[in-house]
Amino acid sequence: MKHHSPGFLKLAEAARSRVQEIDVADAAERVRYGDARLVDVREDHEWQAGHPAGATHLSRGILERDIEKLVPDCGAPLILMCGGGYRSALAADALRQMGYSNVLSLRGGWSAWVEARLPTEQQPG
Repeated sequence: MKHHSPGFLKLAEAARSRVQEIDVADAAERVRYGDARLVDVREDHEWQAGHPAGATHLSRGILERDIEKLVPDCGAPLILMCGGGYRSALAADALRQMGYSNVLSLRGGWSAWVEARLPTEQQPG
């Protein structure tokens, strides 16, 4: 696990207290059956190295700017994921503040996805 600064952890933990989290098994099932869209909010280089098969990529840096173009329905079910669950909690909290009412954060993020041996793919290049 990466070492995170105390200030970042404090901010992320506060966001986690305001958003609902989902475990990897439930997230995978919801995505598999089309009950939610998986949005990977990691940075471009992380996405290119590997990501959940079929996920949408909107890095944390552009998420708030572009989400309404990609998902105009504020009630659409979204599951956000990052590397370990902190950035996705921050992102889910931001979307909640923008009026998105059905946003979940994937607990454990990409690490949990890989550990569960769920389908992945890499960006060609």
